[in-house]
Amino acid sequence: MNCSEATTYDVLAFAAHPDDIEVAMGGTAARLAAEGHSVLIVDLCSGEPARHGTPGERREQARRAAELLGVKRTTLSLQDRLIQDNTVNRILLAASIRRHRPSLVFTTHSGATCVHPDHASMGSLVEGAVFYARLPKWEEVAGVDASDLANTRPHEIKRLFYYFCRMEPAWQRFDFAFAVDEYYGAKEEAMAAYESVFGDISRSALVSRVEAQDRYFGEMFDVGHAEVFQSRAPLLIQDFQAIAPVRYG
Repeated sequence: MNCSEATTYDVLAFAAHPDDIEVAMGGTAARLAAEGHSVLIVDLCSGEPARHGTPGERREQARRAAELLGVKRTTLSLQDRLIQDNTVNRILLAASIRRHRPSLVFTTHSGATCVHPDHASMGSLVEGAVFYARLPKWEEVAGVDASDLANTRPHEIKRLFYYFCRMEPAWQRFDFAFAVDEYYGAKEEAMAAYESVFGDISRSALVSRVEAQDRYFGEMFDVGHAEVFQSRAPLLIQDFQAIAPVRYG
């Protein structure tokens, strides 16, 4: 399950639990990988105990889901249900960013509007880790155990993006979207892998709800399915050819 710590990736997608990336941006992850970008899902915890599964079952399902998407996956040591934004955890995530040196990082939004406390904590946790990862001289900071950052070099990412979490209120706006029609079968298969989380009935209902949501966003761009994102900072367009046309302009 865990990838080599020495491997660098173009994209790090942080997830509070296994299955979060598959649901929120599985099509985008599969598309990025198919287009030649190296993608690593970083699960903050193993997701144990799973609602419908036995110990270890969710980890195997997560491994299979990553294979279906064509991406890699690693799991950090935090505890499901108890994820918090604190200095210790920021340093842990900053170490992951330094080791893998991504250009792009994806996470959920920070804030208390999300129903699940783990998701509410993760946004600010990743934001803090992104900032910590770029700072040198941690060995000179008194009262902080920064040993996780030993033998790593500061790293500054290019962009921080937010994906939509199904446990937060509906977004009033988004900044950009990816068309994911060609990769939607892989996304559905990856979501369906998590029987230990959703069970047979709720798993089928989840796949149907997510598919309806992605179809709704796809309709805005005259495509079958799209996944939407927000950007932490405004987007600067360097090539107008990168903007896809839509009906009525």
